[in-house]
Amino acid sequence: EYLFQLDVAGKVDDVTQTLLQLNRASHLDKLGDQAAMITAILQSRLARTSFDKNRFQNVSETLHMECEAEMVTPLVTNPGHVCITDANLYFQPLNGYPKPVVHIMMHNVRRIYKRRHGLMPLGLEVFCTENDLCSDIYLKFYNSQDRDELYFYIATYLENHITEQTAESYMLQWQRGHISNYQYLLHLNNLADRSCNDLSQYPVFPWIIADYSSSELDLTKPETFRDLSKPVGALNKERLERLQTRYREMPEPKFMYGSHYSSPGYVLFYLVRVAPEYMLCLQNGKFDHADRTFNSIAETWKNCLDGATDFKELIPEFYENDSSFLLNSLKLDLGKRQGGKMVEHVELPPWASDPDDFLQKSQNALESQYVSEHLHEWIDLIFGYKQKGSEAIAAHNVFHPLTYEGGVDLNSIMDPNEKVALLTQILEFGQTPKQLFTTPHPRRIIPKFKSLSRTSSHNVSIAESPVSPSEESFEDLTEESITLAWNNIAKLKLDEQHKIHKEEITGIAVSCNGSSVFTTSQDSTLKMFSKESKTLQRSVSFSNMVSKRCPLSAVYHYFYSVAFGRRQDTLMGHDDAVSKICWHDNRLYSASWDSTVKVWHCAPAEVLGPKRHHFELLAELEHDVSVNTINLNAANAMLVSGTKEGTISIWDVTTATMLHQLSCHSGTVYDAAFSPDSRHLLSTGEDGCFKVIDVQTGMLISSMASEQPQRCFKWDGHTVLSGSQSGELLVWDLLAGKVIERIKGHTGAVTCMWMNEQCSSIITGGEDKQIMFWKLQY
Repeated sequence: EYLFQLDVAGKVDDVTQTLLQLNRASHLDKLGDQAAMITAILQSRLARTSFDKNRFQNVSETLHMECEAEMVTPLVTNPGHVCITDANLYFQPLNGYPKPVVHIMMHNVRRIYKRRHGLMPLGLEVFCTENDLCSDIYLKFYNSQDRDELYFYIATYLENHITEQTAESYMLQWQRGHISNYQYLLHLNNLADRSCNDLSQYPVFPWIIADYSSSELDLTKPETFRDLSKPVGALNKERLERLQTRYREMPEPKFMYGSHYSSPGYVLFYLVRVAPEYMLCLQNGKFDHADRTFNSIAETWKNCLDGATDFKELIPEFYENDSSFLLNSLKLDLGKRQGGKMVEHVELPPWASDPDDFLQKSQNALESQYVSEHLHEWIDLIFGYKQKGSEAIAAHNVFHPLTYEGGVDLNSIMDPNEKVALLTQILEFGQTPKQLFTTPHPRRIIPKFKSLSRTSSHNVSIAESPVSPSEESFEDLTEESITLAWNNIAKLKLDEQHKIHKEEITGIAVSCNGSSVFTTSQDSTLKMFSKESKTLQRSVSFSNMVSKRCPLSAVYHYFYSVAFGRRQDTLMGHDDAVSKICWHDNRLYSASWDSTVKVWHCAPAEVLGPKRHHFELLAELEHDVSVNTINLNAANAMLVSGTKEGTISIWDVTTATMLHQLSCHSGTVYDAAFSPDSRHLLSTGEDGCFKVIDVQTGMLISSMASEQPQRCFKWDGHTVLSGSQSGELLVWDLLAGKVIERIKGHTGAVTCMWMNEQCSSIITGGEDKQIMFWKLQY
């Protein structure tokens, strides 16, 4: 017998009535009937109560919405009432636990995620931190309309809502070294509906280290690490062969592994020392057998390698800073092992001096060069294209059908007992994360001589560097000034503006010494403007030979002698208008509406002499439709072309071969450019979208919409300065996917843009016939 004493006298009848109802429910024969009766009791109690408005933080708060919901914690969900105002989000649990009202200030919210809970789209998780796996509140609603309405209220409150960061945008940040391997895995787990508040979908992290016997951990040896291209079940060849034999003989639906890599039981296996109450709840009041408890890291790894049914991965706690889960600080009686030894702290490998040292070395391993080079292979298995279908079969990565999203439609099952049994199996058996990528994940960019952290990008000693000390420091200065310029790009100020053409400006070039600015226009003229004297020094008309639409040249390439002020040479180049030319190291690259890009070698004539240029066609890059824009990468080894139908092609110009082709935009590609390190490509088009492509794989990894087309841009790999259709200059943070500054510019579209090597001086041309000179204000 147990004796309970309540704080409030009037509640005794209420409590005993509920206890008797629950007691009756627990004596029903069938699980489905039990669940139905408990739900009815709960709904009746919720209907009789409502949110207590006296709990508002401020009397002037405006109520937006109130509904019934449950707060999700690792093993139980707590029913109650949700209320949202213009300043706060409240949850009032029916039973007053963990406190009478949970409240979150709206201005503290940083991220919100829609969640599937029990395979239904009913969850919502709210975070007040940027880099944490544990949310401030996880709510489960009784219908998806309430969930979506609350999400909408919070999302509209949050300026530049952070949840809009997609897996692709985090991928870009990770590739470029802006976030660590740990942070990237944390964000992917979040996006794939994994939460620390849901044991059936707890975040999953990989086994990284394979050496638990050496006295020193050597992170420079590949054999120290687990093979990240294989699931745990495929790491041991002999075991895999046995599993494959069974798989071949199995009737459909086949699966290779009878257990999963993440389930509530496995999570609590690792956390039993800090969350014994969850383990006792899961196992009906008993701890697991002492020999099956989490006793030793090396033993657990060996079992995952050899055990017939053990394929579990790790949890994020192995790569964090709290080592309490490895210590039996609560002095729990976890039983005696076969040898008579009591289960105490977790045994560590010889290379770890204590639990904190073990975690530190595990973190170092996760951020090591080997893992950075191979982590994308593990992501392909867990969150990516090897998760399902033929790729999963080829990678030996096939689990029970019920572990996959969409494996069963619970709404179609009418028998309540079958439904409860299936749901229990789904929640306790393990769930595969939501699939985030359907094509191969690109690998991380590993800087050759620089550390991954941006702050210490120059911490390489001169001795390690392949260049001379003076050259090293000079390069550093150039790079520092470029970084400084891009960090301040939003402080761009208009210096001067000049109207020197009668029509829209179409092209800008600047002489090597920066003193002369050359512009082309739809008025069929090429003009040379002196920056110093602010006067027009040359003007040459191409008269009727030039297409109005495309003034750089039509069909012909012209060579113009600045010294003599006359046309020196004409080259018959294309069958239709030339849309863009690039010039580098005696090579001319010309794009045309005749569907080709041509590469010419040019031996230049003496500037003052009468000799003509000698031209040789080196290569012709064929396209299906008109080419509208081209650009070279920094090393001049790759060329990007964009067509009028939205196609982007990447070419190796040394071999004149196409590396990748993608349909990126609906409508004309306006501009495209490689990042300074040539790892990514950014394009913009008539459809008003920015697209980021991984150059190595040719994969489209990010898309960002703007409210109007961006006609031209410059970028440093993550910040973009673009010229818009409306005439504004916009500064974008590409990784966050948002505009950070709008600068008033032209009246009418910004049609072209030039930037100096230090990125500190910009010239734009527009539909308004103006050229504008911009300066950075540090």
